[in-house]
Amino acid sequence: MKLLTPLLLALMAALGNALFAIAQKKIAGLDNTLASVVLAALCAALLIMIVVPLFGPPQYGQLLGENWLWVLLSGVGLGLTYVGFNMLYTRYGASYYVVYAVLSIVTTAIIVGFGLFRESLNGYHWMAIATSILTIVLFTLGNQSR
Repeated sequence: MKLLTPLLLALMAALGNALFAIAQKKIAGLDNTLASVVLAALCAALLIMIVVPLFGPPQYGQLLGENWLWVLLSGVGLGLTYVGFNMLYTRYGASYYVVYAVLSIVTTAIIVGFGLFRESLNGYHWMAIATSILTIVLFTLGNQSR
C-alpha cells in the first residue's frame, strides 16, 4: 500500500504525458508547432490555477518573495521539457519517449536525487537504472533493424 499513492501520481503524470504526445503529434502539420506548446502551457496554467485553492491559500506573493530563484528555475525546466517533448514527438514520434524516460532516470534519479539531495538508492534501484540504460541500447538496435 505504501507504493499506491506514488504509483497513482506517476500514472496521472504518465496519462497527462500521453495526452500531450497525442496532441503534439496531431498538431504536427503546422509550420511552427511550438506555438501549440504556448497554448498548451496556458491551458495547463489555467487548469492548475483552478485546482490550487483546493490545497490551501496560494500565497503567490510570499512564494515569489522567498523562492523566486527556484520558481524561475522550475519554469525554465518546464519550458525545456515542453519544447523537448514537442520536438521529440513531432519529429521522431511518441515511441522515442523511451529515450527521454531513461535519460530522465539518469538526470533526475541519479544526478538530482542521489547526487544533489543524497536520497538513498539500494541495489534494486541501481539494477533498475542499469536495465533502463539497457533499454536505450535495445531501442537503438531496434531502430537500426527497421
